[in-house]
Amino acid sequence: MSQLDVSIMGQSFKLACKTGEEAELHQAVRYLSERMCALRDTGKVKGNDRIAVIAALGIAAELLATKAPEGPFSSMTMAAVQEQIGAMHIVLDDALTPQENLF
Repeated sequence: MSQLDVSIMGQSFKLACKTGEEAELHQAVRYLSERMCALRDTGKVKGNDRIAVIAALGIAAELLATKAPEGPFSSMTMAAVQEQIGAMHIVLDDALTPQENLF
């Protein structure tokens, strides 16, 4: 087992992975960090937790679109998937905004 120090959106993390899988983990970290930074930089999404959730939803939708030939996302174009993600953003904003106002 290896431990790696990585940075996601400027925040440091210590992650464990199997020996020999370090390159794949670094690649995944870079991809996630890029997606999260892109969301943050739009200025439309506030809060690291929200940015992480929305990035995860986008990545999950990409994965489902490529892996599910018979699944619910199989007939959706990337534009339709992005539209669904946009709708999820609205739901998340509505659900999380009251919590942000508590602090």
